[in-house]
Amino acid sequence: MAQFIEFLGNHVYMTAAWAILFVLLVSSYVSGAMSKVKTVNSHEMTMLVNRQNAVVLDIRKTAEFNKGHITDAVNLPMEKITKEQFGSLEKNKSNPIVVVCNAGISAKTAANALVKSGFEQVTVLQGGMQTWTSANLPVIKSK
Repeated sequence: MAQFIEFLGNHVYMTAAWAILFVLLVSSYVSGAMSKVKTVNSHEMTMLVNRQNAVVLDIRKTAEFNKGHITDAVNLPMEKITKEQFGSLEKNKSNPIVVVCNAGISAKTAANALVKSGFEQVTVLQGGMQTWTSANLPVIKSK
């Protein structure tokens, strides 16, 4: 134990860096567990769509959406979500909604905005369209 304390005293910067990383890891885990927005994998998303009539909300730009999107997905670009212009999505406030972006990162921001606007069951597709297409799941192309 004395050697451990001596090591910590001799390597203050490394000890501080490890302590900060540990605190960040714990806070990330706790905030994820406490968040109203959960992530789902492609299998769980498919189950939500098939069993609970979940709406797949694709927040990518229209040009990207037209190049390939999940069957029956609704395209509502992020710009409209930040301006709270939900359009036909308004009628689905109590239905499950799965938010999809390119890599699953910006979808979390959109999902949080939806929750703040009163949408009750919002989830995010983990890994976004990149995960969906890499799993060779069906994609529809618009003209």
